[in-house]
Amino acid sequence: MASAPSGDDMFDEFLSQRGHETESVGWERSYNKKQCPDCGGLHEGAATECGVCGWSPA
Repeated sequence: MASAPSGDDMFDEFLSQRGHETESVGWERSYNKKQCPDCGGLHEGAATECGVCGWSPA
């Protein structure tokens, strides 16, 4: 039985097949802080997940 991609992988594949670029989303930078791309919360450089909304890079 073949396995299908799950969740975001399937959506990214769908977009890629139709000529859209897909990329992983990571932290943005604001001065010397990490900035959450989802909510804009600022964090120290060692942060691994957003303390405001819970977002973390995949």
